[in-house]
Amino acid sequence: MEVSPKSVGPLLNQWGLKADWENAESSIFTGVSYDSRSVAPGHIFFCVVGEKMNGNDFIPQALAGGAVLIVSETPKPSGFSHPYLQVKDVRQAMSEAADYLYEHPSQKLRVLGVTGTNGKTSTTHIIEHILNGSGRKAGLVGTMGVRWAGAGHGDDYIEAKHTTPQAADLHRLFYQMVKGGVSHIAMEVSSHALALKRVDNCQFASACLTNITQDHLDFHKTMEHYWKSKLLLFSALNHSPMDPKNAIVNRDLELANEFLSALDPDFNKFTYGFSDGADFQAKNAHFDHSGTKLTVLTPDGPLDLKLQLVGNFNVYNVLAALAICFTEGVSKDELKEGLESFPGVSGRFQSVSSSAPTKEPLCIVDYAHSPDGLENVLRVARELVPASGKLITVFGCGGDRDSSKRPQMGAIAENLADTVVVTSDNPRSEDPQQIIVDILAGIKRMNEDILVEPDRAKAIQLAVLDAADNDVVLIAGKGHETYQIIKDQVFDFDDRVEVLKALKKRSETKS
Repeated sequence: MEVSPKSVGPLLNQWGLKADWENAESSIFTGVSYDSRSVAPGHIFFCVVGEKMNGNDFIPQALAGGAVLIVSETPKPSGFSHPYLQVKDVRQAMSEAADYLYEHPSQKLRVLGVTGTNGKTSTTHIIEHILNGSGRKAGLVGTMGVRWAGAGHGDDYIEAKHTTPQAADLHRLFYQMVKGGVSHIAMEVSSHALALKRVDNCQFASACLTNITQDHLDFHKTMEHYWKSKLLLFSALNHSPMDPKNAIVNRDLELANEFLSALDPDFNKFTYGFSDGADFQAKNAHFDHSGTKLTVLTPDGPLDLKLQLVGNFNVYNVLAALAICFTEGVSKDELKEGLESFPGVSGRFQSVSSSAPTKEPLCIVDYAHSPDGLENVLRVARELVPASGKLITVFGCGGDRDSSKRPQMGAIAENLADTVVVTSDNPRSEDPQQIIVDILAGIKRMNEDILVEPDRAKAIQLAVLDAADNDVVLIAGKGHETYQIIKDQVFDFDDRVEVLKALKKRSETKS
């Protein structure tokens, strides 16, 4: 989608810089890029330094692509004749340039930001479903990609490289959504995005905290840095010009008061959870294979719900989404209809079954990849196991990520499952066997109930073929993902497909 060219002058003023090339103030640009492969004539190229790549190394390619200006944190190279600016923070500068180029799009939308270790994807999908069902036009940005009503993609996602896109991509998406008539965006806001300034200049109308448990310590190093990165979303809300502004916090968290006290006193604050005093309080929650029944106490009175979702962790997701949509003016009737009709999210506690005539175990695929996430889904799965059945879990841990959670997840699986099959997830550049060794370090009883199969497809088949008809098999870690990353290669791989293959083989061997 085309955008009107903009002059560089306002950016020079915003950055407090004086350019050294002729007619700099009136120079125009038509795009913002941080990847030299995406540079087109008229773009500004921002030399972002990442974990593996340094944008400064790709300046020649950016110039060859037609970049009209290079922006970097390093001094201008000696003898460099092309327009060049040195800034203190290239990520911040890129966000400001993109926001300016795309005409401050987030101010023309209601951007509803959701942060937390777990629950972001389900919560944002529920919000999207409720808003679209209530006659609004909602967009979605998150782990599974980007989509919005009327974009011409149906229910399909536009692939995104990150849970929260880079600033240049994010403001462009906002601009496209504005042009498409979108009114609201439900957006996952990751701790990485907050720490790396991907959402700088995004004007939030709402900020929600789902939970905080251990994850991403390979990046954040400490839990304090992790949760304080999430706190940046609420700082952004403080400075947002949007009106009204709403903050929604899980009342049951130990850190709830830290987040609530960081908010300005002049806008709306709401809490949710099972705790007494929560503005949106869950009461009498009961679940089985078919879903969950509960009552939610709201500022508008009680709301009785019969959900298609299962488990307490999904109750939290529903409460968060309900609170956000309530603050956006959705009526109780619309909330009830939207929540009860929501079918769930692909790869989130998703039941996978075949059409075989023979009985088969209940197989569930979930994205849980943190200690808290794995514990939550195992506890819910345990509730679904018949008295005569057992719970079998298959899981691994990702490579090049926080290794300290591996033995914790091993201990959780051992404590909550009857049989554990330890396998690979996305090993990336790490040795899969070493990742498995790290997981096994947390397991105390190495016996016939603890199995190791590095090949994930074989591990899934092993679990399904070994399961009795009344057992529950939980495959955790990859959820909706349709790939597996081994070394520097990406292979087609889908846990759900592998479960169906295993169930077919199980049926054939029984018939």
